[in-house]
Amino acid sequence: MVNLTLLYAKAALTGFTRRGGELPTSSLDAQVTVDPEHLARYNKVCGFGVRDELPITYPHVLGFGLQIRLMTGPGFPFPLPGLVHVANRIRQHRPLRVAEPLSLHVALADLRPHERGRQFDVVTTVSVDGEEAWVDVSTYLRREGGAAKESSPRAEPPSPTARWRLPGDLGRRYAAASGDRNPIHLHPLTAKAFGFPRAIAHGMWSKARCVAAFEGRLPAAYEVDVRFKAPVLLPGAVDFSSTPTGDGWRFALWSDRPHLEGVISG
Repeated sequence: MVNLTLLYAKAALTGFTRRGGELPTSSLDAQVTVDPEHLARYNKVCGFGVRDELPITYPHVLGFGLQIRLMTGPGFPFPLPGLVHVANRIRQHRPLRVAEPLSLHVALADLRPHERGRQFDVVTTVSVDGEEAWVDVSTYLRREGGAAKESSPRAEPPSPTARWRLPGDLGRRYAAASGDRNPIHLHPLTAKAFGFPRAIAHGMWSKARCVAAFEGRLPAAYEVDVRFKAPVLLPGAVDFSSTPTGDGWRFALWSDRPHLEGVISG
């Protein structure tokens, strides 16, 4: 079991020493079995029902500790505090079952320029009996001084399908289910230390909650690709919208501005 509390402390203490222009080539592997009670907590906070199949977003939390180990390990060039999770894409080749033993592989990839700094991917793969079944690509941005500020024309919000009211303790509840105890999600005081007016919802909670809204309407194999636009402040309320496309759905979360935009495709 990865102790994420210690890793976050390590990140805070060593971040100022991290410099470099390349990602380490190291990777991490683990064998995982799903704890049904942990899965039930995750399903409850994200809005999924109880099923034998894992939600498409659930393996992300199984690999999250390995991801943080890589991003606090030797040779990683950026301090963990300040990295921005800007996108996440998950491809499920087939449903994963609760009782299946899962083989996880996590690696860093594709450090590249961005108009606001540099970005890179953390790629997590789940295999069962040697066959790849699930792939997650999380893209992180390292903002750098002097980078051009991103701008885009103001868009009109889509017509809402539902409104979700989010309690102030949502970040703590999702942290307990996911292991992601980044202080920006836990309490207004710790969030203010990083420049937020109050705690913000986890991006991966937002994605999971959106996917849960489609439960029962998704195929066995599909992809969910999202872009995280702006933080969701807690407590708060967001409007969810969904529109069918030729092979799936387009969806979004809005309040006074866009928070998340995503596509589900077969």
